[in-house]
Amino acid sequence: MDVTLHLAQEPEADRLLGRSPLAALVGMLLDQQIPMEWAFTGPYTIAQRLNVDDLDAHEIAAYDPEAFAALLSAKPAVHRYPGSMAGRVQQLCQYLVEHYDGRADAVWEGVDSGAELLRRLNELPGFGEQKARIFLALLGKQLGVDPPGWREAAGAYGDAGSYRSVADIKGPESLAKVRAHKQEMKAAAKAAKPAARKPRK
Repeated sequence: MDVTLHLAQEPEADRLLGRSPLAALVGMLLDQQIPMEWAFTGPYTIAQRLNVDDLDAHEIAAYDPEAFAALLSAKPAVHRYPGSMAGRVQQLCQYLVEHYDGRADAVWEGVDSGAELLRRLNELPGFGEQKARIFLALLGKQLGVDPPGWREAAGAYGDAGSYRSVADIKGPESLAKVRAHKQEMKAAAKAAKPAARKPRK
């Protein structure tokens, strides 16, 4: 895996995401309740604080939990909730060590269908259905992992020419389009909520 990504919007962090399957997975895991760029810069920040060029699932899985939480909590923090996310990153790495010999790319290596890939991603700690579909779309659209049926398995995130998620971001212009789409979705969801009823006197 050696591609150019533009998710962190920071060259060194993006280079790590493009060459390291584990960094890409960890970035996707961190991508919740914080801006996307902050989340996808996280793997690079972790690597710097571990004083390594790439993340290693075995090392992170075996790291002392309190020390790892402190590592992510040091300012600037890797996440808005660095303590809980440190635990999730370690759980993900422990799962990879147990099931894939610590190799993140083994999650998608040799899969024969999009449905199988979605199943594997869904099994990862911290990956719900939506996160699994978005990462599947990222694999298919930008990382060259495109087993038969991957677009169908990714759902709307797999649509060609869409601007729904990180899978569609390839630079500032597409980032702006994805942001605009998310704002539209938030506004639509807010408008769909029934107005709160006033209490009866």
